[in-house]
Amino acid sequence: MHSMDVSRCCSVIFLLACFCFLQQTHSESQSSPRYLQNIDIGSNASNNNERLQQILKGAGAGATQINWPTRSKQGIPDIKTELAKLNTTYIYQNAWPANNVKLGAVTAVSFDKAGNVVIFHRVDRIWGQDTFDNANQYREKYRGPIRESTVLALEPATGRVQYDWGKNFFYMPHGLTVDPDDNVWLTDVAMHQVFKFAPRGAGNKPLLTLGVAFQPGSGKKFCKPTSVAILDNGDFFVADGYCNARILKYSKSGELILRWGQNSFAGVSYDVAPQNYFAIPHALTLVPELELLCAADRENGRVQCFSSRNGTFHSQYHNPLIGDRLFSMAYTPASGGELVIVNGPSAELGIHPEHYNEVHGFVMSMRNRQLVSKFGPNNLEFQNPHDVAVTADGNEIYVAELNPMRIHKFLHKSMAKPMSLSATKEGKSIGDVPAETLAAEVDPSQTAATTTTHHPSGKAVLVASLMLIFSGSTFALALMMARRRKRGNEAINNQAAPPSDLVYRKLTASNQSLC
Repeated sequence: MHSMDVSRCCSVIFLLACFCFLQQTHSESQSSPRYLQNIDIGSNASNNNERLQQILKGAGAGATQINWPTRSKQGIPDIKTELAKLNTTYIYQNAWPANNVKLGAVTAVSFDKAGNVVIFHRVDRIWGQDTFDNANQYREKYRGPIRESTVLALEPATGRVQYDWGKNFFYMPHGLTVDPDDNVWLTDVAMHQVFKFAPRGAGNKPLLTLGVAFQPGSGKKFCKPTSVAILDNGDFFVADGYCNARILKYSKSGELILRWGQNSFAGVSYDVAPQNYFAIPHALTLVPELELLCAADRENGRVQCFSSRNGTFHSQYHNPLIGDRLFSMAYTPASGGELVIVNGPSAELGIHPEHYNEVHGFVMSMRNRQLVSKFGPNNLEFQNPHDVAVTADGNEIYVAELNPMRIHKFLHKSMAKPMSLSATKEGKSIGDVPAETLAAEVDPSQTAATTTTHHPSGKAVLVASLMLIFSGSTFALALMMARRRKRGNEAINNQAAPPSDLVYRKLTASNQSLC
């Protein structure tokens, strides 16, 4: 009995250690710690736990109880089977960017006016379980700002760095958006601030700063803001994401116009969830034709869209194939209006293993809310995608990923050149291959220029085979004719004088010449 108790204790300790390890290694991608944010932390630990459990059940901090709809069990598709049916309309460019580009965790991606791909990355900083305390205070301020450039602009064709900036300023990069005037808007979750910089970071000082450095809060303060979207007239929106779960609209000069949203967490996603409630508004995108602002409601697994004029709810987009977590989306007017979406790994840690999940990029039609296609690195899955950007024509998609620390490029199949067999051969997942190895692989767009060994095509082999068959047949026919003539001459020999050897040699020579 004593040995059995010891065995049980060891099992419990092992399970607890595994759980702590999972939380330590995946702190940003998991949801539970993120819902402590909007609570006033006091000394009463039990009270804190009760409030946390209330939030996890869907009430939110300071919000009234939400009557979540009963999740229907009928008509839930076979996720794995349905995902396999989705087309792949984008081709992965596995040698992009150039192999001399070294990146930390890539958190955001956008485009400047020149068409360069502008990314925000954390260099050597990792958002871990202990990066913030329970009051959302950044614990690593003593390390100082990141010393290397956090903003890189990559040439879209080659991936070479065109310019870089953002040294000695940021602590924990998160969101980046380039506005129509080429100004750059960024959010830093450690500093709890939003910044507007001149084009290409000129001057190395922000033109506009919102929030108070290293002081999380509500009201005029932010708590881990995630994203910014800017209208053509200069008005802009901020997703105050991890703690306050709200969206704020400001004038061009930074004056608050309106705000909306409440914190909520249901634990799973719903086809029709309550409006204006967010479980981390994680990214923003504009739909200019419809005057809409859309937000990635991350832990509710949906996109909510609102009027960009007054913030009223317009519509929401969800699909069970995407799952319960939706990290980012971008809009393209191509094909009548589409949302390009990236989801994320399941946050349930095996609690509900029946919830099958695959991490992909998805293209969703805004007209009928149906998924058009999926995409991923070498037609495989992502591991931790964080942001996505798509060109206006819908031909290029870029995905920022935390781990592996990558920026991915995809081309629409109508634009991509055929890939070599070595490039299309499926190997290990992208996360199992070093970035240096991927960068050294064959770039489909440069295959014709870099290939030096040529092999015969199928048509050439076919033509050569036919020529050999024709030659062989002709030779056999000529040989038969020679033998028949020889037999005829032998018959003549029995009746008349034999032909001369000279005539016979000429006849044979003519037959061989024909062959």
